[in-house]
Amino acid sequence: MFRYALLASALLLTGCASHEGRPSNARGASVGPVPVTVTRDFVFTPRDWPQELRADLYKPGGNGPFPGVIMIHGGGWEGRSREDMNEIAQRVAERGYVVLNMSYRFAPHWRFPAQLQDVQQAVLWLRAHASDLNVLKNRIGTWGYSAGAHLAALAGVTSPNDRWFVEGSRVQAVVAGGTPVDLRYYKNGPLTKGLTGVAYEENPGLWREASPLALVSSDDPPMFLYHGTFDFTVGDNNAHAMYQALNANGVPAELYLMRGLEHLSTFVVDRPVDNGIDFLDLYLRQAKPKLVDESAGDSRIRR
Repeated sequence: MFRYALLASALLLTGCASHEGRPSNARGASVGPVPVTVTRDFVFTPRDWPQELRADLYKPGGNGPFPGVIMIHGGGWEGRSREDMNEIAQRVAERGYVVLNMSYRFAPHWRFPAQLQDVQQAVLWLRAHASDLNVLKNRIGTWGYSAGAHLAALAGVTSPNDRWFVEGSRVQAVVAGGTPVDLRYYKNGPLTKGLTGVAYEENPGLWREASPLALVSSDDPPMFLYHGTFDFTVGDNNAHAMYQALNANGVPAELYLMRGLEHLSTFVVDRPVDNGIDFLDLYLRQAKPKLVDESAGDSRIRR
């Protein structure tokens, strides 16, 4: 009931949206909706992982092959659960994607880069099981909201020159909503300090490594950013800065702004989700993807 009340309020508040960077060849649904089967609560981490992590797998009907999506929930890196992403995961799967809706280790007990490594492990798991699931290994994306969007974007921009890069974990598209793109915007924030485990002044390099905006480079995957213009939790300056950085590096990017919506109401409205799926259709179905190194096909991170 709360969600529907929030959605009604969001619809009353929002008058319009702006959409920058959408290419002329973008089009609507190419698949679906199709029936979806869900396998819940399976372990996707190796036996020696510091904490056992579970996920839900959404598989669309049909023979495929299917692109894949790693779904990542928000909660300030410290809480909430993957159930928050169930509805989005279902909708993405209905459009012909295998979706892994994952849990990850929480701060402050587990500090960065633990959360990034969990996302990388989810990508490796999906790639390692691609044959069984009929997933296209070179057409995997990440999708997150809020703290989950930070991790989705970070997994996208972490490249071979970065310290926390893992072979085989690169993705080919990112959808990120309400994204804190630079932890250095929040140097005094309790959540960012909980994630890094150290004050900015003590280890500015670590804060940079945990900031997607600081890691943008020309080989990054296309990215769809959506944000509410009344978001006072994670200001829309984050989305603008990331969009500009991607453009400056020649990376395809779209910026979808919901006018009049704040952090939570942006999460519950449908339009950015529909546009995000269209974006995935463009870059995970139609476009020729960048090849990935599949040497990590044993589904584990070497630590």
